[in-house]
Amino acid sequence: MTADTDTPGSVTTVYQVSGMSCGHCEGSVSGEISEIAGVTSVKAVASTGEVTVISTAPLDEEAVRAAVDEAGFELAGQA
Repeated sequence: MTADTDTPGSVTTVYQVSGMSCGHCEGSVSGEISEIAGVTSVKAVASTGEVTVISTAPLDEEAVRAAVDEAGFELAGQA
């Protein structure tokens, strides 16, 4: 998993999620991903399909995929 480190102890990863079209979609995806252990911040942008996740360590992509699926969308991969 490729990620950029912004501050010591944090990892920023950008994912591409297909199907988001509004603020409610952003909230659903953000809410599910924020429940993953270690996640400290999530910002979803429907217009680009990008979801920026800041975590204390690199995340298991399958955990992120499951969270996005639970929200009703599809993880296309990392941006």
